Amino acid sequence: MRIMLTGGSEGIGGATLRQMAREAQAAGRPAKIVTTASGRNPVPAALIADLERYGAEVLFLTGDLGDAEVARDIAAKALGFLGGLDVFVSNAGAGKPAPLAEQSLEEWDRMFNLNVRSTFVLAQAFYPALKASKGTIVVVASMSGMQAHLGQAAYAPAKAAVISLVENLAMEWASDGIRVNAVAPGMIRTPLTAAIYAKEGLEQARAQRVPLGRVGRPEDIAAIVAFLAGDGAAYVTGQTLLADGGVSATGLNNLPS
Repeated sequence: MRIMLTGGSEGIGGATLRQMAREAQAAGRPAKIVTTASGRNPVPAALIADLERYGAEVLFLTGDLGDAEVARDIAAKALGFLGGLDVFVSNAGAGKPAPLAEQSLEEWDRMFNLNVRSTFVLAQAFYPALKASKGTIVVVASMSGMQAHLGQAAYAPAKAAVISLVENLAMEWASDGIRVNAVAPGMIRTPLTAAIYAKEGLEQARAQRVPLGRVGRPEDIAAIVAFLAGDGAAYVTGQTLLADGGVSATGLNNLPS
């Protein structure tokens, strides 16, 4: 199993890589993995060690995927290491809250370049390899891309755009045997959101708004990514699976009775 996953630090990316490496080992097909991070944080040594314990060969690359040339260079290095590609997981992304009236054009472009354009650039670079393997793409979107999210001026539209990109890639590449799907996480506690959940009482308050009664874990999303990438979803393409514990379905329940 040859896997490329962007945003492979601890959190959703790390949990996904562990899940997929375990499954590959259990199937007797140890994974060969390329994963990336921005380079702003230390190398995720514990993650890499875990993947290697599952029998995976791992190449870790750094770079700003919002830069198209950097993304293309990373794609070339990934294909050189992997010798082909079976699964591409586009997980790298970023968000920075701002109201629309105050959103800078520079930050708007950065959000779209990282959350949308990088997925397109990498998918395009990986297309011949995915066509040869009849592989699959899974994109980590967000519930913010499926409804209005106040204060997320650029992030929410960028995630909506990447969901549309998934649908179009799926339709154009279906005849090549390539499946393309997305998962849209809701509120997930990760190292990236740890500072938010450090606020006293916030996690409990949010959990009370979730029908399933808790904030999500990276492993919740990892299991969905692995499913969408695997044979169990062989007849699924062009879909976005919302994984938010039921939050988005509660709209009418919040109306005064």
